[in-house]
Amino acid sequence: MKMKVYNTLTRQKEELVPITPGEIKMYACGPTVYNFIHIGNARPLCIFDILRRYLEYRNYKVTFVQNFTDIDDKIIKRANEENIGFSEVSEKYIKEFWTDAKGLNVNEATVHPKATENIDNIINIISTLIEKGYAYESQGDVYFSTKKFDEYGKLSHQPLEDLEAGARIMVGEVKREPMDFAVWKAAKPGEPSWDSPWGKGRPGWHIECSAMVCRYLGETIDIHCGGQDLIFPHHENEIAQSECFTGKPFANYWMHNGYINVDNVKMSKSLGNFFTVRDVAEKYGYEPIRYLLISSQYRSPINYSAEIIEQCSSALARLYTCRDSIDFELKNAADDAHDSDAAVIEGFGKYREQFITAMDDDLNTADAIAAIFELVRDINTNVVGKGASKKLCEAAAEIFDELTGVLGLVYNRKAEELDSDIEKLIEARTQARKDKNWAEADRIRDELKAMGIVLEDTAQGVKWHRE
Repeated sequence: MKMKVYNTLTRQKEELVPITPGEIKMYACGPTVYNFIHIGNARPLCIFDILRRYLEYRNYKVTFVQNFTDIDDKIIKRANEENIGFSEVSEKYIKEFWTDAKGLNVNEATVHPKATENIDNIINIISTLIEKGYAYESQGDVYFSTKKFDEYGKLSHQPLEDLEAGARIMVGEVKREPMDFAVWKAAKPGEPSWDSPWGKGRPGWHIECSAMVCRYLGETIDIHCGGQDLIFPHHENEIAQSECFTGKPFANYWMHNGYINVDNVKMSKSLGNFFTVRDVAEKYGYEPIRYLLISSQYRSPINYSAEIIEQCSSALARLYTCRDSIDFELKNAADDAHDSDAAVIEGFGKYREQFITAMDDDLNTADAIAAIFELVRDINTNVVGKGASKKLCEAAAEIFDELTGVLGLVYNRKAEELDSDIEKLIEARTQARKDKNWAEADRIRDELKAMGIVLEDTAQGVKWHRE
């Protein structure tokens, strides 16, 4: 079975057929860097990180580009409020982005370009659009003429007339039609600007992504992805200007993740139910956030609440306990294989098949996670506490790490070391048990418990964990 993805452009699941066999070119819209990212930003960040990981797991060579919008009205506003340069604002929040992205175990893209690094490319595209009659200059601004592109609205599946109904010309805009959008904005006093054939100014938001896609990935790419909120107008406008510039299809597949609700209400700054990743991570850690964001199929809305994030923490604890138990078994395992090992190891393969079937079905991470928990149940039944052989333990560890690794989970494992005093107490208790000095063994157990060390006696020896 080949992977199928839901294509927003066609409104159906389609088999993923790359332009170049064995290679995938994909682009995801990155953040506008004027503030910390919120959990709504984090969902596409994690989802499309997993898409990229899964494609690489299936042996595709993936070139993945994710941009930073580092010049924008919001950045300029923040710079004026703080009385610093716009680039200081953007560089500060790019740095903060990386703190959160790494905390969420998001891999770096192949390229992370910035809008300000692509001004020449942007000007070239705009000049070509004007030459072809798709864009026009008006008092230093340049606008794209949506009526010149017959397919405008094909991504959002709305005719231009319907889109026009809610459009209006903002104060200061000098465009011909309400639906026309700016690809170049004339400089205002005190704003950063660049020289152009139309005077000093800066790029519009939509044109940035078209320029970066074209420069780093080519004129037609396999997958363009982002949040559902970007379908219109951002991605619609990207398609219009890009296809008019090149005369070719812009992207073959468009993938969009669903919204995040907070306590069953859509997250919104105006409602005050708005959480940054940093705020949530300080209370619960980063990994429960990642788990939450991938626990439902990506196109579905997802609900955030304190209760749900705590449930995610508990689910992760089960995964960590299983993986730590495998390590404990491995440390005490005999080299000799058991007659039943081959059948158990072969049985692990069905969880890989379940996992791949789920992921091939439009990146169904919810069912993929379910397959991992079925694997965990099997490992707990056939490996943990069974005096398993080294071969079986290694096979369990390998498939566990393989599947959780594709989802980017269980990434905070640390080999904890005990203080020598605590190790001596554990050894003393073990000796007391051998001597059948149960009172002394219980006393040491209680002493260790008071120190936050919990012991568990197993057939393979004593296990410990911190409370």
